[in-house]
Amino acid sequence: MKICKPLFFLFGFLFLLVSGCTQSHPQSTPSKLQQWMSENGRLKVLCTTSMIADIVREVGKDKIDCLTLIQGESDPHSYQLVKGDDEKLARADVIFYNGLGLEHGPSLAERLKKNPKAYAVGDFLSSKRPEDIITYGASVDPHIWMDVSLWADSVPFIAETLSQALPEQRYFFEEKSKACVALLQTVHVDIQERLAAVPQERRYLVSAHEAFNYFVRAYLATNEERAKGSWMVRSMAPEGLAPDSQLSTADIQRLVDHIVQYNVQTLFAESNISRDALEKITDACLQKGHVVHVAKEPLYVDAMGPAGSIAATYIGMMRHDAETIARALEKGDL
Repeated sequence: MKICKPLFFLFGFLFLLVSGCTQSHPQSTPSKLQQWMSENGRLKVLCTTSMIADIVREVGKDKIDCLTLIQGESDPHSYQLVKGDDEKLARADVIFYNGLGLEHGPSLAERLKKNPKAYAVGDFLSSKRPEDIITYGASVDPHIWMDVSLWADSVPFIAETLSQALPEQRYFFEEKSKACVALLQTVHVDIQERLAAVPQERRYLVSAHEAFNYFVRAYLATNEERAKGSWMVRSMAPEGLAPDSQLSTADIQRLVDHIVQYNVQTLFAESNISRDALEKITDACLQKGHVVHVAKEPLYVDAMGPAGSIAATYIGMMRHDAETIARALEKGDL
């Protein structure tokens, strides 16, 4: 049977069109959330912050599915639950959060407090090492991960919590926990040695908000200052523990006096906080005849770096911050 040419070309065109559509739209892979929500037999672990999630993944490895609740540059201090978060909280077998007042957004704080599956890393460390938890005024400083040695002490707690939820994997979690602690202790010593190379008279840190107290005590203070509790003079910020306060004239004057007294030349911005407060400080210092600038490279504290960057992991973030601070204090801005 003969097929007329117009029909032949029409069939050929339709075949190419269908083939082209099929080839240009490959089967999509499940998202991280879809994988986490799937029924695959793994323990479902939800962590409020990336800093916690990184440690949990190191301990749990392929025995768990781990998801971070507060993503990207979102501020954990003020984070409010969004659509889909309630389902994540309900679906999780275990929830880890920082505690010590970090997650104080009303909707999230209430859910965590009432959830029997939620465990606060900070509460554990506060009970184990109460003398090492820093208070700022009447508030507890929740930025415990900024001292790697202190953060390392949370790892056995995480391993034990996972073991209670998955008893048959206890030995696995304990072994991974030991390896993780050893790695963190190495990182802690590396950062100590790197910052110790900075002349003592330059080891003063002025950042956007009071998030570096643990870091300063561990890595910028002298042994004598740590013993006497006088190390806090090395840390100063225009905003408090949560970056949501208003900067008063008195605050500016206090910071300017500190900067001039200790000859601070570099201020440090944080990745997820506006530089406005620091710019006000630099202008006020200039009026006093003291030149100070804001470092070009941001520090990561409440949020880790973007995917693919060195600061995208907890260890990478800590190494990045340490090196950025060290070079800026040694040589000025980069």
